[in-house]
Amino acid sequence: MSSSGTSSPAARRVLDWRLRFGFLSLVWGFSFLFMRVGTESFAPFQVTLGRLAFGTAVVAAAMAVKRERLPRGAWTWVHLTVAGFLLNALPFSLFAFSELTIPSSLAGICNATSPLWGMALSLVALSEDRPTRRRVAGLGIGFLGVLTVLGVWQGFDGLDVTGTALALLASLSYPVGWIYVRRTLAGSSHSHLSLTGAQLGLATLQLAVVTPLFTSVPTGLPVLPLLSVAALGVLGTGLAFLIQYDLVAEVGPTTAQMVTYFTPVIATAAGVALLGESLSWSTPVGAVIVLAGAALTQSRPRAAGAPTVAPVPEREDTRLQDRPCSTASQT
Repeated sequence: MSSSGTSSPAARRVLDWRLRFGFLSLVWGFSFLFMRVGTESFAPFQVTLGRLAFGTAVVAAAMAVKRERLPRGAWTWVHLTVAGFLLNALPFSLFAFSELTIPSSLAGICNATSPLWGMALSLVALSEDRPTRRRVAGLGIGFLGVLTVLGVWQGFDGLDVTGTALALLASLSYPVGWIYVRRTLAGSSHSHLSLTGAQLGLATLQLAVVTPLFTSVPTGLPVLPLLSVAALGVLGTGLAFLIQYDLVAEVGPTTAQMVTYFTPVIATAAGVALLGESLSWSTPVGAVIVLAGAALTQSRPRAAGAPTVAPVPEREDTRLQDRPCSTASQT
């Protein structure tokens, strides 16, 4: 009985984590398509509010099943309110507004610049993150890729600058939120699930206050946009967090974080194939350069004899382990 109990989980991890990794890549890649379809009938704030409400419901259900309690402490709730704004309410809204004027594929590529912003900010805000030649080179390569995507040599011809700027600001909001969480909540005794449930709930409340002030009640509820918003919340926010958290626990934060590099590829393919979005040569070429730069900025020197994949995330790897709410923020 004991032997089967110890071998079964190990076998399940070896066989199943890749499937969940692929599913998470698809969900986050298609999130940009869902946003684009949703904004065809609903205001961006309404899309974001629906997304957060559905996502919160999924995480709340998981908390109920696991009998998790909400965090305690006034300052914890203050920090979670700020985290909910920086990691959910603000970037989700900015991406929704950006897709009113730019293709979903371009929004997905802009999302891939988040590690670049994070590396640049960490050099200033986090004293423990020391620059290396490889990471600085990655930062330069990544932003060269951004300029390639934007077609800067053409003077941004045919590009909506405002929409693109909103998408880039959304990607910048994530590392700002991560750094804030790392400084304020990294040592919290509460579980990741509990913190994220509270964070998403607070972000939902923020949108519930803002949305009625700037939008009117929809005259109808078209099926396809409504389903897109529901999928965006249930799959892209709620379920995506649960899967990502499980991946971090099984294969370590470094491997789990690599899903970020597949997201823009899937977002671009979905936008072109299903929405008929146009694609110039500079977009995929620039995206490859961005991803190469982002990968370099995330590289860490490996100690001799260190395993490539850690079965359990260690406290020393702070990219995901010390950011208890960050996995609920990815788009």
